[in-house]
Amino acid sequence: MPTDHTTTIDHETADREPARADELLVSVVIPCLNEEENIERCVSSARAVLAEQGIAGEVIVADNASDDDSARIAREAGARVVHEPERGYGSAYLAGFAAARGRYIVMADADLTYDFNEIPRFVAELDNGADMVIGNRMQNIHPGAMPWHHRYIGNPLLSGFLNLLFRTGIDDAHCGMRAVRRDVLPRLDLRTTGMEFASEMVIRAAKEKLVLAQFPIEYHPRGGESKLSSFRDGWRHLRFLLVHSPNHLFILPGAVMAIVGALVELVVITRLGLFGREWDIHALIAGALLAIVGTQVVALGVCAHAYGTYFMGERDRWFDRMRARYRLEHGLALGGILILAGVIGGAVIVVDWINHGFGQLSDENLAVLAATLIIVGIQIFFSSFLLSILGLRRRR
Repeated sequence: MPTDHTTTIDHETADREPARADELLVSVVIPCLNEEENIERCVSSARAVLAEQGIAGEVIVADNASDDDSARIAREAGARVVHEPERGYGSAYLAGFAAARGRYIVMADADLTYDFNEIPRFVAELDNGADMVIGNRMQNIHPGAMPWHHRYIGNPLLSGFLNLLFRTGIDDAHCGMRAVRRDVLPRLDLRTTGMEFASEMVIRAAKEKLVLAQFPIEYHPRGGESKLSSFRDGWRHLRFLLVHSPNHLFILPGAVMAIVGALVELVVITRLGLFGREWDIHALIAGALLAIVGTQVVALGVCAHAYGTYFMGERDRWFDRMRARYRLEHGLALGGILILAGVIGGAVIVVDWINHGFGQLSDENLAVLAATLIIVGIQIFFSSFLLSILGLRRRR
């Protein structure tokens, strides 16, 4: 069957050396939590495909602290069983990856939803230069295999949102049958322990500019009881997407709030009529709130970028350009100028108050503007120091 399409994120692909005759080509890794009803068929099917295709390989079952006989059954079926006491989809796979010896790792669940006869197709894509291959279930879902809200709402929304943020081009980013070159695992630096592990693989591959491929596969009804919690695991995926995209979580919303807030303050201070009326103190306070909160959110986003770059090995062209052009002193100068402007505004109010014999203060608009400038200036001033502290971890 022909390949659906291949998404090339980076055109520079390392030369592929042929496998040695004594080297395992494929490690089939199967995470397992209380799957005694299905695990024997999964292991036997995977081993049979490897034997029939003449593929030098192994089957590894990552037992995730099962309470039943899954581990014993898998071992008797011919799998190499590794035990991971910390439960979680990602935990099981990380243990299986650590034990794998094959050049390629093929991943599939232990619930009979995936056909192990697809293994040669995954191997062929990796042989053709892909670094990671992901199945696409969405056009070949057997009746009863996937709940309607997963098929028409959850998976399309999460996959679409992932592609919007990270531009991977993968249609089914949460498919559980996929393959990866073992030698790229250090670059992926996978860490999550739950179901969001599936998203992490795709996101990290995109950020590392690996070559991704996909093709359609069939999705069958599972055997036994599902371990998936729709809303909890869906939220974990969504949360993971957001925290790995500081631009969309912090920078863009914060910038919008700060700009709108500044424009609102400008309209009020200049007495500019808008929508057929003039705006006063209440609009000014709302604008000040937006400007202050927006500035803080942007500062948090920049700090998140710094943490990802210096502590997690992330790479972001926008942040790299920014840190190459701007230094601590730039932030201190900008913050200092805003603080000074706010202090001058406050001084004007005090002088006016003195000139009027210490009477009632009535210049509310200038007071709000001065307070806003001082607060925003302080935020920028000390956020610049925080960025500089994070930068001490900079890799040389």
